[in-house]
Amino acid sequence: MQDKQMVTGIVLKAVPIGEYDRRVVILTTSKGKVTAFARGARRPNSAFVAGTNPFCFGDFFLYEGRNSYTLADVNIKNYFEELRLDYEGAYYGMYFLEIADYYTRENNDEKDMLKLLYLSLRALNNEKLSKKLVRAVFEIKSVMVNGEFPGIRDNEKYQNATKYAVNYIMNSSIEKLYTFNVSDEVLLQLCDIAKDTTRLTMDYPFKSLEILDTLTGN
Repeated sequence: MQDKQMVTGIVLKAVPIGEYDRRVVILTTSKGKVTAFARGARRPNSAFVAGTNPFCFGDFFLYEGRNSYTLADVNIKNYFEELRLDYEGAYYGMYFLEIADYYTRENNDEKDMLKLLYLSLRALNNEKLSKKLVRAVFEIKSVMVNGEFPGIRDNEKYQNATKYAVNYIMNSSIEKLYTFNVSDEVLLQLCDIAKDTTRLTMDYPFKSLEILDTLTGN
């Protein structure tokens, strides 16, 4: 029998297949983005019912097939339950998952993107941080991680504090990204820069973004 492989990662997407199965897309530390089939995951008594939902972070045990993987077992370390119970926060999180899915590839080194995604989801649960700030930081840094940040346009209209914040996002380690706060005016400018950046670099209709922008008034 083929040996199981363990990967650590987070579920980006779960799609129903047939009557009882699910196809999950997992962003992993060692294999980039992988697709796996979870047999019987939609049966009420399945061990995969909870562990194959978006946001689930942990260890996934896989059998490798010709074109995809089959899920054999899971050990979930963080379900992000607080995020699931926060309607607005859940849409922020789903938007982050979509960006990660958009940018990542199979068999690529996606450790930085996975780390950014995980810490950004945790930051959404931090009551001391504005979710709009977390979104702006995540959008700017995700573009940077993928080598596409175009810089600040219309540089003169931004406050020095805003330029400093962008410079900090550019040069800070991912672990230290969410260790600062900004004034309301700087936050508005950061959101403007992030929106401008994503419009230039991500030509894709993210499903959760329209709902998120309606909820937040963007």
